[in-house]
Amino acid sequence: MRPPLFWYRDKNLLSVLLSPIGSLYAAATARRVRQDPKHHASVPVICIGNINAGGTGKTPTAITLTQRLIDMGQTPHIVSRGYGGTLKGPALVNPSEHGAADVGDEPLLLAEFAPTWVSKHRADGVKAAEAAGASVVILDDGFQNPSVFKDLSIVTVDAVKGFGNGRTIPAGPLREPAKRGLARADALLVIGPKHARKAFQPALPSNCARLNGQLDALTTGMPWQGQRVLAFAGIGHPEKFFATLKGLGADVVRGEALDDHQPFTDTLLTRLETEARTRGLNLVTTEKDAVRLPDTFRAKVSVLPVRLYVLDWAPLDAKLAGIGITPQ
Repeated sequence: MRPPLFWYRDKNLLSVLLSPIGSLYAAATARRVRQDPKHHASVPVICIGNINAGGTGKTPTAITLTQRLIDMGQTPHIVSRGYGGTLKGPALVNPSEHGAADVGDEPLLLAEFAPTWVSKHRADGVKAAEAAGASVVILDDGFQNPSVFKDLSIVTVDAVKGFGNGRTIPAGPLREPAKRGLARADALLVIGPKHARKAFQPALPSNCARLNGQLDALTTGMPWQGQRVLAFAGIGHPEKFFATLKGLGADVVRGEALDDHQPFTDTLLTRLETEARTRGLNLVTTEKDAVRLPDTFRAKVSVLPVRLYVLDWAPLDAKLAGIGITPQ
């Protein structure tokens, strides 16, 4: 489900009325994160998480960090809960055998970059990665999950939306108060266009370094300029995908905003295909959505990959060196 609009409005009566429930939610999160970790891995564990509910760029961050670690001579493995999949795991994702219904869409995409494990119990997934030869484990999500000791925690945030109205679920978008979450983080990765990053300047504790990143499309030679498209996306913020296409010069005749991880039913796909054919439009979607499409439909859809670029790696490299990860 897409987040309610009032989460990003400073003054809203509904948010005020829901604040007592939000306080209870925050208290429950605080109790959970105070628990002692059940597993302390033999290799460094880097958690990529968020304080906001919904999409904040965790998957692009995991891809970029994975590539950075490989360039440093490391053997990273990724561990994911496998949201939307049925496998409890721990299971090593095999794109030739598994579908999104088995392991979720994000693990299928991540498995293209590094060995990726899905495990409903994150500690079991980390243990499996250790046994399989990982020199470092990237924990995709799980910042509020205490089951595994994290050597380094990176919190991602959308610079445009920030921390919304600053309230916790259901009164606002936060899983826990921002100040409390940032106190446990080692780095805050602010993702967005330059003007939004400049405007978003939250106070950070001394232990939390600020990183800046932006999402750029990999055009892969595709002539987007002037192309008339019907774009569809089931990600945290579909409007960002539509804006990216427009920025490349595409004529987004219509954008179909789906819920995050929304399954593609035959009815939905038939409707999209029929509309595109009738109006002379090209279908286009995101990488994460593409892995959920049936094989028979994927060939009918163009895919626009997006990558995260960290503008200055120095603060994070210093953090990595602090947990024993340096170029080899």
